[in-house]
Amino acid sequence: MEVANETVIKKPKRLTSVVWNHFERVRKADLCYAVCVHCNKKLSGSSNSGTTHLRNHLMRCLKRFNYDVSQLLSAKKRKKDNTLTIANISYDEGQRKEEYLKPTIVKYEPEQRKDEVFNVQSSWFDQERSRLDLARMIILHGYPLAMVEHVGFKVFVKNLQPLFDVVPNSTVELSCMEIYGKERQKVHDMLSKLQGRINLAVEMWSSPENTNHVCMMAHYVGDDWKLQKKILNFVTLDSSHTNDLLSGVIIKCLMDWDIGSKLFAVTLDDFSTNDDIVLRIKEQISENKSRLSNGQLLDVRSAAHVLNSIVQDAMEALRLVIQKIRGTVRYVKSSQSIQGKFKEMVLQTGINSQKNLVLDCPIQWNSTYLMLETAIEYRNAFCQLPELDLDLALSDEEWEWASSITGYLKLFIEIINVFSSNKCPTANIYFPEICHVHIQLIDWCKSPDNFLSSLAAKMKAKFDKYWSKCSLSLAVAAILDPRFKMKLVEYYYSQIYGSTALERIKEVSDGLKELFNTYSICSTLMDQGSALPLSSLPSSSNDGRDRLKGFDKFLHETSQSQTAISDLEKYLDEPVFPRNCNFNILNWWRVHTPRYPILSMMARDVLGTPMSTVSQESAFHAGGRVLDSCRCPLTPETRQALICTQDWLRMQSDDTGPSSSHYALPLYVETN
Repeated sequence: MEVANETVIKKPKRLTSVVWNHFERVRKADLCYAVCVHCNKKLSGSSNSGTTHLRNHLMRCLKRFNYDVSQLLSAKKRKKDNTLTIANISYDEGQRKEEYLKPTIVKYEPEQRKDEVFNVQSSWFDQERSRLDLARMIILHGYPLAMVEHVGFKVFVKNLQPLFDVVPNSTVELSCMEIYGKERQKVHDMLSKLQGRINLAVEMWSSPENTNHVCMMAHYVGDDWKLQKKILNFVTLDSSHTNDLLSGVIIKCLMDWDIGSKLFAVTLDDFSTNDDIVLRIKEQISENKSRLSNGQLLDVRSAAHVLNSIVQDAMEALRLVIQKIRGTVRYVKSSQSIQGKFKEMVLQTGINSQKNLVLDCPIQWNSTYLMLETAIEYRNAFCQLPELDLDLALSDEEWEWASSITGYLKLFIEIINVFSSNKCPTANIYFPEICHVHIQLIDWCKSPDNFLSSLAAKMKAKFDKYWSKCSLSLAVAAILDPRFKMKLVEYYYSQIYGSTALERIKEVSDGLKELFNTYSICSTLMDQGSALPLSSLPSSSNDGRDRLKGFDKFLHETSQSQTAISDLEKYLDEPVFPRNCNFNILNWWRVHTPRYPILSMMARDVLGTPMSTVSQESAFHAGGRVLDSCRCPLTPETRQALICTQDWLRMQSDDTGPSSSHYALPLYVETN
């Protein structure tokens, strides 16, 4: 057959590639062409040209809808088992030209790993599936919703998959809300089935628009004895919010998630928060709820936040000195000639330091510490600088103040780093660090310098307020560390309290026994067939309708054999476990659960209490957590959905911790 002097060549038998099912081979004069049957485009059809360019054209032909291309897309070099390992995928331009990875539906399971092997199956293109893929990507990596409107993104997607219709911003937002709803139900079901109890951490956030937000996060030790945390709510507060409103927001969170009866502790990031907030929460959940020492264990304040607040007092007291040092450093770094003179002064004064002068970022106080530390080493050189503004010159007394307070800051940096960088911050790690701060504050108050002693007294007054609220919680958690038990409390309390240490130690011992007895009563009632769930410990509230309120406790105490030894007594009487750097306290309690069945339940709840809520990236930030500017314009509902779902998806997909944002995830996550 001839078409415009072009002769259609009957395909010889050797043209076995399935590509030729979509092309007609025609000859014009001495040239051969391959004409696409879908779009009539001409490509080279000579035998020397091969079929790679034809295959590539088919991949991009806009008029080919929903063809099964499984044979077309086969790579030249297949693996023997015809499987694809995600960890081995890497972009290669040559590979792109020679092979195509077919879309595959992968059901996501939390225990999947990057090196798992998935079978490659042929699949039709699915617009709905790709829409959810896009929404999940935006949620997981915190991309702005408006990215779908960007020209570069549209071009990239169209070249990658011409069949995909890029959805508008509003549609992506709806998709994110849909995913949020499904993931929220999963988290709700998981929390309802949790055997242990839940701790709620409440943290205040600010934003560039001067609005306040409250982030509520559940902390708990799972049934697998691993420390877990999940953001439950991210609520935007009214500009005129009060303590009544904040307590109402927290109570609503507990009710919405139906975890009030499981609540063990509430950790607030501001140690100075009005106690009325916690009292209102206690009143709301007082039924079926136990409290240690009149609620002391329930009310916890973030350790890192109180240390940051104490640091701010020190920085404010030294503000004028810091300004002078900052100005001096800026002067030295202002020109090459001044830096040259400064180096001459360094050599003349015999300073051996190799550190470079650095300017601080005032809102990051650890950078101010580095500036002070370096400047103090070059103190003698600064004093010899010619032409230095007299207003920037420091007296010997001011240099001594700077040196002493820099030493204070160094201690706080070391301790906050311990809190914020620990990948498994169980409650037992805080007691020795906080006790060390307590001892140092006592020592600093004895300084003969009036400026330093008065500053230390102010810092200690703030610390004492925190200590009065949280010392029992900290001590109980430390006792449940088998490497320390009561010995660590005795060691530190003897240094802190001196002659009254025995009385303080007894207070801790009594509080520990009171909490353990509560768990013992609960366990006894369950053994007797009571319908009382493990998560609902006996109430300590005043309920006039129950005139046998203390009978359960009386029955438990009087029914025990005189020779019986409780879990707690047995645990405390046994030798401490040897200290080593690889010790995993949760694993220790998991293994020893059969030996201490009641005490292990208590240990799980106590060790899961968040004694500090600061994140590593904001550990030294003077202003606290700040909301990303790209999320400020969103509605409160959408903002909450994106922040919560991002946290849940990250926790599902990565074992390295919530801070990581780069994973090898399947493009499509199949949901039930």
